[in-house]
Amino acid sequence: MSNPEIGKTIEAAGRKTNYMEEGTGPAVMLLHGSGPGVTGYANWRLTIPELASDFRVLAPDAMGFGYTERLENETYSPDAWIDHTIAFMDATGVEKAHFVGNSFGGGLTLAIATRYPDRVDRIVLMGSAGLQFDLTEGLDTVWGYEPSLENMRDIMNECFAYDKSLITEDLIQSRYNASIRPGYQESFSAMFPAPRARHVAALSTPEDKIAEMAHQALIIHGREDAVIPLESSLRLHQLLKHSELHVYGECGHWTQIEKKDHFNRLVKDFFLR
Repeated sequence: MSNPEIGKTIEAAGRKTNYMEEGTGPAVMLLHGSGPGVTGYANWRLTIPELASDFRVLAPDAMGFGYTERLENETYSPDAWIDHTIAFMDATGVEKAHFVGNSFGGGLTLAIATRYPDRVDRIVLMGSAGLQFDLTEGLDTVWGYEPSLENMRDIMNECFAYDKSLITEDLIQSRYNASIRPGYQESFSAMFPAPRARHVAALSTPEDKIAEMAHQALIIHGREDAVIPLESSLRLHQLLKHSELHVYGECGHWTQIEKKDHFNRLVKDFFLR
């Protein structure tokens, strides 16, 4: 049986990069979060088909994640992830795109929009990193993951979803299996070693740079998010002059899954305006 997480492959920044692509039209870049076992497909599987009716949707596995090639002696940093993303856009012929960034991917989206403003059209920030905040227990747990089925079960239940019925044993097993593929944990553990508050700072864009952004922005957050504090999105809304904020109650860090129908309509309408 074929693996749905393996899509197309293209070389970007010297590494074979795995990505999902569907649809035609204006480009939309989907940047996933940083949870263990994540891939572009796992993060965006419910979003890609909905947006693909109007857009060319691309969802790459960031360097060090998923099925993108791992090079020896990789150094993981926001600069490296940003360079890889821009190289991926170049390789796929995307001059300018809308961006949807989830958590870690939101932090990258803000950084790319401030460094390469002409490559970025509208942005959606979902449970987004990108500002300084006190490290949450949830984020510390996610970044400090050590492979075991029990640890994955705890992260899924305690950190990601408000609606626990979404956390099936099949999902737990799938994400655990992904986290123990050869080379995966070695790269994951090298990304966010303790003390982890410094990685929140490293993913942050200075507030004055965010306040200068001219991009239209849609900010989305789950009220019960245990990974990225809601206060961070409230602050982003204050800083981004062309922004709107949508907060979902009874929703954790997985807005695109827990509120998928609302989320997909909201994002598509925002890009089609």
